[in-house]
Amino acid sequence: MIGIILGTRPEIIKMSPVIRECERRGLDYFILHTGQHYSPEMDRVFFEELELPDPDYNLDVGAGTHASQTAKIMTGVEDVLMKESPEIVLVQGDTNTAMAGALAASKLHVRVGHIEAGLRSFNRQMPEEINRVLIDHISDYLFAPTENARKNLISEGIEGSKICTTGNTIVDAVYQNLEISKRKVNVLKDLDLKPREYFLVTAHRQENVDNRGRLKEILKGLESVQKEFSMPVVFPVHPRTEKRIKELGIGVNGLNLTKPFGFLEFLQLESQARLVLTDSGGVQEETCILGVPCATMRYDTERPETLDVGSNILVGADSTSILAGVRAAATRESGWMNPYGDGIAGKMIVMVCAAARSR
Repeated sequence: MIGIILGTRPEIIKMSPVIRECERRGLDYFILHTGQHYSPEMDRVFFEELELPDPDYNLDVGAGTHASQTAKIMTGVEDVLMKESPEIVLVQGDTNTAMAGALAASKLHVRVGHIEAGLRSFNRQMPEEINRVLIDHISDYLFAPTENARKNLISEGIEGSKICTTGNTIVDAVYQNLEISKRKVNVLKDLDLKPREYFLVTAHRQENVDNRGRLKEILKGLESVQKEFSMPVVFPVHPRTEKRIKELGIGVNGLNLTKPFGFLEFLQLESQARLVLTDSGGVQEETCILGVPCATMRYDTERPETLDVGSNILVGADSTSILAGVRAAATRESGWMNPYGDGIAGKMIVMVCAAARSR
């Protein structure tokens, strides 16, 4: 049996090709949803939108400090794993769900497969970086999305025999889910937007939204972009970001603030945007695959491939550099090569897991 542990929007998206492949093969598996994202708009509706089976378990852990949230997830995951006794557990990325799930499984001597292994920002101030490193070093199967990721793992002393370079499941997810979106939604029409005539924004990372000065600078930079380009700046506000804006009393002028979109709507918005501004690692990948320029409001990234191929630029988190970066990025052509594979990562991962179950 294969256990699939997830708990956030990006994990649902990136696990969707793996779940579909398990379904296609008729494998014995279960989905454990930790409920790390506690807003229905951000999370549970995705299963319906993406036409995925409902989770078999939902822990509903909700918000909390890193320690309390991780502890709740570990306790809940342990109970489920002791009941189900899977041969292998799959976790994805760098969330508290992934780290707690991997740790609980490892302590029960259940083999762990880490999807998107080997990513490094080399910034230990990011809680996600701590999670990535810990998961990789307790995993039995490391599914590296790129050659750079594989090299990172080798340089940290991880055995090459544990590593499989698969490409990134986000490629599979973008291709599969974009087709679903064409059947279900038409968000540009709903928002009265024209292709390539608007900017799209996401911001949610702790280092950006929990710092009043930094968040104020980001919003000021976005306002400057809107004024200079005279285009709508569509900003679906993450619940964390919305809470911080209200708490800190920061004014927002000229921006089209909306509630979070479902992934299918967001994917359509991404695919037709003039440029996307983000602090999300997953969005950096998605825009690269979709051929849309990206400006990342951070000073480092665990997705260096996007910088290498020219789809992405780091613009930092002050208003002047954000505007300057957008000026440079908005004129880029989209003929770069996708570095994340050819859309069969999900199949490769499940193939390895199916073989592992028989050992």
